[in-house]
Amino acid sequence: MESRQRKKEKSTTGERRKKADTKEKEERRDSNDKEIKQQESTNFGLRIDEVIEDCKLFYIAGQETTTNLLVWTMILLEQHTNWQDCARDEVSKEFGGRKPDIDGLSHLKIISIILHEVLRLYPPIVALERMIHEETKIGNLILPSGSQLLLHVMMLHHDAKIWRDDVNEFNPERFAEGVSKATNGQASYFPFGGGPRICVGQAFAMLEAKLALIMILCRFSFKLSPSYSHAPHTIITLQP
Repeated sequence: MESRQRKKEKSTTGERRKKADTKEKEERRDSNDKEIKQQESTNFGLRIDEVIEDCKLFYIAGQETTTNLLVWTMILLEQHTNWQDCARDEVSKEFGGRKPDIDGLSHLKIISIILHEVLRLYPPIVALERMIHEETKIGNLILPSGSQLLLHVMMLHHDAKIWRDDVNEFNPERFAEGVSKATNGQASYFPFGGGPRICVGQAFAMLEAKLALIMILCRFSFKLSPSYSHAPHTIITLQP
């Protein structure tokens, strides 16, 4: 009898908790709905069109850029098959027949310098635009508030004074000792932007690109089609 009573009390307590949780969720949802409606009629928060634009940005930044990086990488490895062979050998030595893991990815030096060189030659975003919000002095130049600045990434990445005479050649070795050594300590490599506005997805994008390239190299060897015409062009991002 006592056991039945305890079960009944336990069941009642469980139902009360369930009802309380349900009520809390409903109140939270109602509160969120109310806040959204309030924000729609004020300047606070994001409007629906701003949410849509942010979603477009996430798509372009998270998929379009990495996709282009992989395509440009394959094109350059098709043109320079010695580097394709070196990359495949490195992957084979590191992973053999097992699945790639995060620890192994950090050991892939050849894959890393190849991707850095591809990003130098063909950065996904060819120019970065910034607005100055207060009067700024750079050397003898005074820039008024509201000025629009355009940093042309392609010009920096193809400057022979920084990258030497082989600036237009595919030479991953230039990154063998790191980006700082390759640029002689100059701020001249911006495939992901720079400063406080640097791409927050930089590490993830490189990880994603490495993993995808490894899977391709493990399964395929590839060469450039005779009908390929080299004609880079920009549609938001730099397209092959």
